[in-house]
Amino acid sequence: MLEASTLLIFPLCMSIAAISDLLTMTIPNRVSLALAVSFLVLSPVFGLSLSEVGMHFAGAGIVFFACFALFALNVMGGGDAKLLAAAALWFGFDSSLIEFLIYVAFIGGAVTILVILLRSQSSILMAIGIPVPSSLSVAKKIPYGIAIAIGGILAFPSSPLLIAATGGAL
Repeated sequence: MLEASTLLIFPLCMSIAAISDLLTMTIPNRVSLALAVSFLVLSPVFGLSLSEVGMHFAGAGIVFFACFALFALNVMGGGDAKLLAAAALWFGFDSSLIEFLIYVAFIGGAVTILVILLRSQSSILMAIGIPVPSSLSVAKKIPYGIAIAIGGILAFPSSPLLIAATGGAL
């Protein structure tokens, strides 16, 4: 049963964050909190040692401080920063974190290009009757939570917590 919760919690939280960011340009704090709390609950259950959990916090801490700097420079939104740090907690401080961040970077670039193209053609799309969320056509920001969510879901099979929960069966 707990194995199933590990398979469900992370993708569900990331999906909620992506949909919320797409529709409202906000990511609820409870999504990031749910990711962090569920990691804290599940990590000892699946045998992650205290030092391994500490390395997960180290990776998430580095990501948080980098994101905080980007937030302070008005480059990244606060919800994006919190979501990225909470998701990084699931990947630890090893190659799976690097994999996650690379996915997020490349997908973030693609999302940014798509949103810019969509905004440049939004009047045409609306004229022919294609509904475009106003968060995509009017807002000045990029819904980067979408990239974080897709990158997280793509990298999730390499998460040490998922590997521990499934016994490496994925």
